[in-house]
Amino acid sequence: MRHLKCLSKPVLALVLAATGSSLWAQPRLDLASALETAVRDDPWLQGSVYLEQALQEEAVAQGALPDPRLTLGLANLPVDTFDLGQEAMTQATVGFTQRFPRGDSRQLAQDQKSQMAAIQPFQRDNRRLKVTETVTHLWLDVWRAQQSVQLIEANRSLFDQLADVAQAGYRSATMGSRQQDVIRASLELTRLDDRLTALSAELTSSREALAEWIEDRSARRPVAEDVPAHLMDALPDRWATTEAEVLIRHPLVRATDELIDARALDVDLARQAYKPEWSVSAQYGYRDRAPNGQSRADMLSVGVGFDLPLFTGNRQDRTLNASVARVEAGKTERTLQLRQLQARARSALARIERLDDRINLYRQALLPQMEQQASAALTAYNSDDGDFAEAVRARISELNARIELIQMMAERAKSLASFHYLTADAGNTARFSLIRYQD
Repeated sequence: MRHLKCLSKPVLALVLAATGSSLWAQPRLDLASALETAVRDDPWLQGSVYLEQALQEEAVAQGALPDPRLTLGLANLPVDTFDLGQEAMTQATVGFTQRFPRGDSRQLAQDQKSQMAAIQPFQRDNRRLKVTETVTHLWLDVWRAQQSVQLIEANRSLFDQLADVAQAGYRSATMGSRQQDVIRASLELTRLDDRLTALSAELTSSREALAEWIEDRSARRPVAEDVPAHLMDALPDRWATTEAEVLIRHPLVRATDELIDARALDVDLARQAYKPEWSVSAQYGYRDRAPNGQSRADMLSVGVGFDLPLFTGNRQDRTLNASVARVEAGKTERTLQLRQLQARARSALARIERLDDRINLYRQALLPQMEQQASAALTAYNSDDGDFAEAVRARISELNARIELIQMMAERAKSLASFHYLTADAGNTARFSLIRYQD
């Protein structure tokens, strides 16, 4: 595939000359700064860190034994006198009970919480990549609108001159200008102003959308003049041969893998329900002296208890089946994610290839030819050998083609940013989202 060179150059040299000094005096918002700010200030990432901490704390709690149970009571108290020494069976009791959960359920519950916590780093990686893609698209929307506005402003003076020439020729009747030429020139100026207004509104809207991710003051600054060079890089020629290996390392897929592992532990937990839950209890009973003063021995009771999971059809069996079904659902979700990533990556790749062809065609053939046509039409009109409408039409066609080139460059860069997101490696996310953009 051909490598597009110098696509980030200004579309017209007139853009620099036509832009007001106040605009260029402002500091530029480059893409690297916007991305760094958006990722650093994203509250979702901090919330994910807190959630991971919460799950880790819960993992420790899940591995601990249940709290022992202490009971205090009076046994066999005579209600006629309420005398503790009247009856030999009367006791003041202190009891202690400790429950032991079923099988390995404590360890499995702890492992499951730890597994859920392990999902968060991959989700944060995916979030950084997604923020990078989103902010890149918004920045390019601002760049496209800004470049288009500057291009129209740079060309408006030419249409003003054409209108003046038509007006002067019509008044002097020396150049063969007609009233319809004057009307046509005024009409095209009005259309140009309308297009400029629409693009200015689009520029404002794009800046407001970008302000969601970075501070409002920065979003209102003019963006850098050039598209970052890495967004105009050539694509890997052999990506299709390794796409499966690349996609399974995507943070979104890795997070799903961790979720499947967590649900597999849930299956093991469900199997523990078939095992009995044990408990150990001890009770000490204090007995007062007999009415004749004779001492009585205190009493100690010790016991072991467990339940009998005999009727498992409507509880344990159903719970186990549900856990197994959730694991299988997670596997199907992973398969769908891989298919979606693959389809979107191939679609982005195809768009980039076609845009590369169109951009090369515009730069190498179409724009030079349209410029020659516009110059020839204007020369013919000035020599009283051509039609004014044709001269204006040729200039408008050239302007439209240059705006179309700007749009194609922005679309190409957005498609490559999406391709970078879709083919990102979970182990290389930090470098992708921050360092990669330091052009």
